[in-house]
Amino acid sequence: MRAEIGYYLAGFADGEGSFNISFRPRPDYREPWKISLCFNIFQKDKVILTLFKRYLGCGTLRCRPDGVWYYEVNNFNAIWEKVIPFFQKYRFLSAKKKRDFAKFCQVARLIREKRHLEKDGIKRIIAIRREMNNGGKRRYSEQEILGKIQDSSETIRQSPTQVGHDIVRSNEKSLVNINERS
Repeated sequence: MRAEIGYYLAGFADGEGSFNISFRPRPDYREPWKISLCFNIFQKDKVILTLFKRYLGCGTLRCRPDGVWYYEVNNFNAIWEKVIPFFQKYRFLSAKKKRDFAKFCQVARLIREKRHLEKDGIKRIIAIRREMNNGGKRRYSEQEILGKIQDSSETIRQSPTQVGHDIVRSNEKSLVNINERS
């Protein structure tokens, strides 16, 4: 990629892009929450978003019913292998975006190290996320996230184990075979 394209896209993302960390309830996972990283940009003009998709080589481009286009990358491997290295090479100028990106990278490292599967790791991710995007609007409160982690730990501790089976009972009493998940 030519340097001027990289710097142009980084500058555009500096003003219009967003790095987010979300928690989604997942009764089909051993852990009660799926923690996802997402880089996205919303625009009425799809041309520049098409450049992001082409040069980053990942992500999806969609149009909302109101005519606004959005480009997003939420696949962890694509974020780790393409998005993060791109913005490490073509850096941001604004202090706010630099801070949010640094926090985003911290969470990516925690996930890469599987720390998001530990209670302390989840608490650390929550604390990092709190400092991003000026606090941002959150679908689930920190108390709600931590409460489900407590409930999940208690459920797992009280569930009888079966020798030779990797089965965990979720709060909904459904059975999940851990070996079948990807």
